Amino acid sequence: MPEIKLPYGKKYLSVNLPDNLNLEIIKTKYVEGLPDEERAVSDALKAPIGYPPLSEIVKSSDRVGIIFSDITRATPYRRILPPLLNELKKIPDEQVVLFCATGTHRPNTKEELFGIIGKEVVNRFKIIQNDALDEFSHASLGTTSLGTPVNILKSFLDCDIGIATGFIEPHFFAGFSGGGKAVMPGLASIETVLSNHSVKNIDNPGATWAVTEGNPIYKDIMESAEICEGQFRVSLFLLNVALNRDKAITGVFAGDLRIAHRKGCAFVKDASMRPVEKAFDIVITSNSGYPLDLNLYQTVKGMSAAAQIVRKGGSIIVASSCWDGIPEHGRYGELLKTSRSPGELLDRIRKPGFASIDSWQAQIHASICKKAHVYLYSEQLSDKQIEGAFLKVSRSIEETLMSLLEVYGRDASVCVLPEGPMTIPYISG
Repeated sequence: MPEIKLPYGKKYLSVNLPDNLNLEIIKTKYVEGLPDEERAVSDALKAPIGYPPLSEIVKSSDRVGIIFSDITRATPYRRILPPLLNELKKIPDEQVVLFCATGTHRPNTKEELFGIIGKEVVNRFKIIQNDALDEFSHASLGTTSLGTPVNILKSFLDCDIGIATGFIEPHFFAGFSGGGKAVMPGLASIETVLSNHSVKNIDNPGATWAVTEGNPIYKDIMESAEICEGQFRVSLFLLNVALNRDKAITGVFAGDLRIAHRKGCAFVKDASMRPVEKAFDIVITSNSGYPLDLNLYQTVKGMSAAAQIVRKGGSIIVASSCWDGIPEHGRYGELLKTSRSPGELLDRIRKPGFASIDSWQAQIHASICKKAHVYLYSEQLSDKQIEGAFLKVSRSIEETLMSLLEVYGRDASVCVLPEGPMTIPYISG
């Protein structure tokens, strides 16, 4: 009996599959972690792409703004911040500000900040978290070529040097994370995010996994970040990393925003893109474990990865801890709860003039549920919460699979994506 392990919270969920299953397991190409991660980050900062060394760019009189990811991202700041701060050692601590790129997410608690960047860093530097709903904290910089108003956190624009950090992973509608996403939506106003994450953009076929060229959301994000560059003494400086399934750093990409991010995306794409010959009847997946599986909102990413290779009318089984609930903040849960079906929700969202925070996540969620049956295994959510989100309850992945084999037949095709949205499966041709 084959056993698979699905990342689930901070541990793994062991799932025993029946023998003689028509099974395919798809994982990312494993890339070994760098032998000395801090040295690799330091070397990248000393020889960045398209820039002189970072230590030569900054002046002791500069005010430096460093953008870091919130609790929903696995960026290993305990390993990348020390070498970054060392390159900025000529700058007095009071002239360095760390900006938490929450976008439209809730603010991080102090304990969560301790976990993300370390207690010493939290106590040492000023930290500002973006509040997308506070319009007075953002400055208007014009519009992108797609008409998106670029409203970015004023306190970040007041800096002389802006450094955007993060890690590059596949993203279900922006193509890849990292790059300009630290700025927009990371430090943007709700007006900017609503325009970028519009119904039209989310419905665009180019707004999907691993696509940057022809992706209106990616184009808008990068243009927004480049518009911000004019506010600084030096153009935005990028520090992004790539990670393997063990969260070890496999690559460091520093320097010019576009060039460094493009190189990082190509590196990640090579490891994560996996072709299959045809769609499957059943796809079992995770949401990559902690921290990405903190709530159902983030779990849409794992659902979306599986939806790329499940047949219409097939079934997806996703394991996600959801320790943060649906969640209660934002409007994602409310949008699901106040609609009777995925179709009704999509009709509502696509109605001219409709605009709501979190509608983009609900839109993708509903689209997936129209294509396939989605079963959720989560010990943190009640049956009522799961069913209220157009999902079916799974209290045992093994039992759910066996019941589905009764429906589709014992020879039904089954795929397992253990790493969830860290893998980009696609149907070749």
